[in-house]
Order: sequence, then C-alpha cells, then structure tokens
Amino acid sequence: MAARAALLILLAVLLFSGVVRGNAAGSCSSMSFPSNRVYAACSDLPRLSSSLHWTYEGGKGFGSLSFAFVAPPPSQSGWVSWAINPSGGGMIGCQALIAFRQPDGAMGVKTYNVTGYGPVSEGPIAYETSDLAAEFTGGAMRMFGKVKLPEGTTVVKQVWQVGAEVVDGVPQKHDFKPENLESMGTVDLLSGGISGAGSSASRNKNTHGILCAVSWGVLLPLGQIFARYLKTFKSADPAWFYLHISCQMLGYVIGVVGWATGLVLGNKSKGIVHTNHRNIGITLFTFCTLQVFALFLRPNKDHKYRLYWNIYHHSIGYSVIILSIVNIFKGMDILAVEQKWRTGYIVAICILGGVALILEIITWTIVLKRKSGKPKERPTFHV
Repeated sequence: MAARAALLILLAVLLFSGVVRGNAAGSCSSMSFPSNRVYAACSDLPRLSSSLHWTYEGGKGFGSLSFAFVAPPPSQSGWVSWAINPSGGGMIGCQALIAFRQPDGAMGVKTYNVTGYGPVSEGPIAYETSDLAAEFTGGAMRMFGKVKLPEGTTVVKQVWQVGAEVVDGVPQKHDFKPENLESMGTVDLLSGGISGAGSSASRNKNTHGILCAVSWGVLLPLGQIFARYLKTFKSADPAWFYLHISCQMLGYVIGVVGWATGLVLGNKSKGIVHTNHRNIGITLFTFCTLQVFALFLRPNKDHKYRLYWNIYHHSIGYSVIILSIVNIFKGMDILAVEQKWRTGYIVAICILGGVALILEIITWTIVLKRKSGKPKERPTFHV
C-alpha cells in the first residue's frame, strides 16, 4: 500500500516547464510610405510588432539618419516612441521622439529628454532633428524624421515603446508587460543587424519562474504529503522521513536559487517594483530558512516541548504552501504567461490536492481500524 501511495504522489510532480516568449510579426520589406519616402534598410523589431526603416549617410563631422518607425499603439488615443540612448540601455537617458495625436486632432511628433521614471516633459534632445512628421493608418502609427548623429556613429542603442493614453498633450505611462520591458537593443546602421536586450532578460525571468514553481509550488507540497500520509503505513517507516527531508531540502535549495534570481531581476528593473510579489517571496525565504534550522532543534518524541515544536513546524509548513501558490500566480501575472501555462499549473495543484484528499481518507480509515481492533485493557484487581 505504501509503495502504491508513493507512486501515486510521484506522478503528481509532472508539471509544465516553460513560459511563452513574445515574437514580433510582419515584414518591414513589404511596407510603403507616402511622399516618396524610401529607405535603404529596414528591420522588424523583436517586440511590440514594430519595425524600423532607415537610410544612413555618413558626412564630414556628422552622420545623417533618415528613419521611419512603425508600431500599433494600444488605442487610437495612444502614442508610439522611438529613442536613442547614448548613455546605455533602458529608459533613463533616452533622447526620445514620441508621436501622438495633438490637441487639434492632427498627428505630430515631440522630443523628450527622459531623465526619470515620472511623467515626461517636452524639451530639446541631444541630437539635432528635422522633418519630423507622423501619420495613423491601418491601425499603426508611423513616425518619420531625420537625426544628425556624431561622426563615426554607426551603431546606436535604441529603445522603442507604445502607450495607450495621452492626457492634455502629455503621454501617459506604458504597460509593464514583458513586451514593453524588453523593447530595447542596438541597431547597426551599416549592416542592418538588430540585437535585442529582451532575450537575456526574458530568459532570466523564465528561469526564475520555473525554479520557483518547481520548488515552492511542487517539491515543498510534495514533501508535506510524504510526511503527513506515508508515516501512517508502518512499512514506510522510516522511508517517509527521508522522502520528506529530501523533498524539503531539494525544494529549499532550488527555491533559494530562484529567490536570488528574483532579487537580481528586481535590482535590474529600475523604477519597476512588484511589491506584493517581492514581499511574499522574502517571507517564503524566511519561513523556509526557519524550517531548516528548526530541524537541528527538534526535540525527541517524548520530550515535553515536542508538542509545541510540532505546532510550530506544521503551522509554518502550511503557511509556506499557501503563500507559495499565491505568489506563483502573482508571478504568472507579472510574466503575462499564456493561459495554457496557468491552466497547467492549476491542473498540477489539483492533482496534488486530489492525491492528498485520497490519502487523507485512506489514512483515516487505517487509523480508525487500528483503534477499533485494539483490545481493551481489562481492569486489574488487587487483593
């Protein structure tokens, strides 16, 4: 019976092992533009279904970049932006061009020197610009212009973005989905090569999600199932204890790696804080670390403090399971995973819950039978 129960539990570990990555669609080479705008090169950007078209001409003392940036905004009242960041990757330091519908209803382009994560203010940028224009057609905004670059600048760090709303002529904040956070990289104006920063960031986020889902979401609950139910079977003693410890320690080690990966991601995501997800993660790490140290302080079975230790151990253990499941779903919301991965995890949790329910019934049946079959002690009379 114990072997069958253990096999049934182990089958519940089968779980999803990945999350989806976004991909750009479409082909820039098939696009045509009005007013005889023709560009020597183009590239479909890896995020936000956008594309960049350009012609680069080197000159004495400077280079001239004629460009068109195309992207669909989330709404007709939204905005699109293309920027060069001479100081590095990310939002801070961007010399941005933002296209949106002006208060008079016409499309226009404004310049913004992005110095912080708050609302942007229109102002001059580090590059001389000319011929700025924009149009809205076919559900996409098209932004045109010329930028004068320093001599010898043939590779630029670009950042592009879209937003859903403009209020009183001020573009409002964009979404914080993976597509939005990974819309940056470099463009080689001579070779046409495009590199995105999203691949590494997305891979790290996926790694963090998988590690935490497997550790906090599967191994730790599985270890508790071993401890609660298998010890009822006499033939499983002391195997249940070693299975319990193995799952808990392996889950703890993997979970710590996933937790540390999350801290690194948080430090790299300047201006973006997922407060609840972070705080729950820190709480989980603290609780699980306490559980590990509590093993070294476990009293003997007949010790007067063993009851209190058991209450503490069980309370922390069940709290970890509940917080783990909640935080995994919060992480899925942050990663904006496809519904199939969310469904897969729900199925895995339901399987574990179903196994636990079945074993609860089985173990209670065994315990009650043992109690009913135990002979009653006869009273002893002394003369």
